[in-house]
Amino acid sequence: MRVLPASFSEYRWAPSTEDIARSLELDASQVVRFDGNVPAQPSPYARPGTIAGALAEVNGYAHGGFPALVAGIARYADVEPENVVLGAGADDLILLCARTFAGPGDVVAIAEEPTYPLYRIGSQLAGAEVGVTDPVVTFCCRPNNPSGELGDLPSARPLVVDEAYFEYSGVTAAGLIDEGVVVLRTFSKSFGLAGARVGYALADRETAAELNRRQAPQPISNVSAALALAGLADPPDVGWQIAERERCARALRALGLEPLASATNFLFLPVEEPETLGDALLRSGIVVRVHAHGIRFNVRDHEDDDLLLDALARALDRPSPVAPASRRRVRHLRATAETRIRVRLGLDGAGRVRVATGAGLYDHLLEQLAFHAGFDLVLEGVGDLETGEHHTAEDAALALGEALDTALGDRRGVARYGDAVVPMDDALARAAVDLGGRPASELRLERDPGLAEHMLRSLAQAGRLAINVEATGRDEHHVAEAAFKAVGRSLRAAVRVDSTGIPSTKGVV
Repeated sequence: MRVLPASFSEYRWAPSTEDIARSLELDASQVVRFDGNVPAQPSPYARPGTIAGALAEVNGYAHGGFPALVAGIARYADVEPENVVLGAGADDLILLCARTFAGPGDVVAIAEEPTYPLYRIGSQLAGAEVGVTDPVVTFCCRPNNPSGELGDLPSARPLVVDEAYFEYSGVTAAGLIDEGVVVLRTFSKSFGLAGARVGYALADRETAAELNRRQAPQPISNVSAALALAGLADPPDVGWQIAERERCARALRALGLEPLASATNFLFLPVEEPETLGDALLRSGIVVRVHAHGIRFNVRDHEDDDLLLDALARALDRPSPVAPASRRRVRHLRATAETRIRVRLGLDGAGRVRVATGAGLYDHLLEQLAFHAGFDLVLEGVGDLETGEHHTAEDAALALGEALDTALGDRRGVARYGDAVVPMDDALARAAVDLGGRPASELRLERDPGLAEHMLRSLAQAGRLAINVEATGRDEHHVAEAAFKAVGRSLRAAVRVDSTGIPSTKGVV
């Protein structure tokens, strides 16, 4: 066994979400991770139907490799298939390049340190030293991690350029692969497939052939290949993440802070006592990456990013740049064999609603209910839509009900009762709700598009509320929509804080 140098330090993962939650005495759903530089939403490519064929053949090898994926990457990167090398994420390809270009006694250069630590780790595992004198290869992270900045491209050759954040910067060195440059990319970031472990290298034909000779026979799985192919068929639009990154940067400047300019999906914030600030955020369930001279956090979405901005303001004892959050706000995760649904719910909201499970009409019905209730709601997830919408629609309603139950707490002081009448063109709905804590549902929808009544029953069951609805009309869509709107308007009245309260004769509220 070859002894590693004394300076060697292996890559260390951050603690798991479960371990963090346990140490903070929180539910794991209340821990928000800003330290992974991956999208907050489930990957749109992670559908059972996407990998059904691969799963059916998971007992065998992908004989001949993955020519369809290699061809798809070549088209995406505007190169030839002979220029492509597959790997289990960019990390695998960093290690592959290190052992291909360097060995014992060699020197490897690393540009723009501090940077991603795996370049140093890979070099030392290959037996090489890290330095600047006569390097056999130079590693460069562009845009850099952790700074996020898009620096100049080194003139050294051979040069390995890690473009993990290419989709965010739009800048690439792929046009230089015939001049001694190797480009590394990944499906982990913008494509949202970090768990699938798929990356690729782009190099001139001779270098790519040599890298492939030294690569594992099948560095990725057929399941991962299917997910990557689905991503290439419909590449992600990262425009909203870039806009959200810039919104966060403006909010940080409003706090008197100066984040570095970023060409990635994260921001680096120089601060004087990063460890102290990181610990303060962690106590709020906010996980960031702490570095020697600041903290790094990735963009999630508006709702989660506001949590971080508000927690930062409190930790620094400065006025928050976001509107004060109500205490009647919850985060909730419902996971089953068929679905995984995330809910963020605020009872005292402004009707800011987004529902995205892929269940079409039923997403729309929940959106209408939450909007008319005056809630702030983000409900998103994935489900087994290939066998129908039943599981996804049902679990979405159950997840919303569970979140509502948690947000109401002990229900003391709420108005408790609410009712509403909603006319809609050819439909009319009357609804009444009782938040007394006893689940019940009396539902009469003259026409049901399929799952509307079932969803309302599921909501009543999980939310521990009574729902009474009558809805009539000629169009089943309108009948269901009117019913959900009426329930939403009834909830608006019932969840209102009423200091007089309504005494219960049965001791539940």
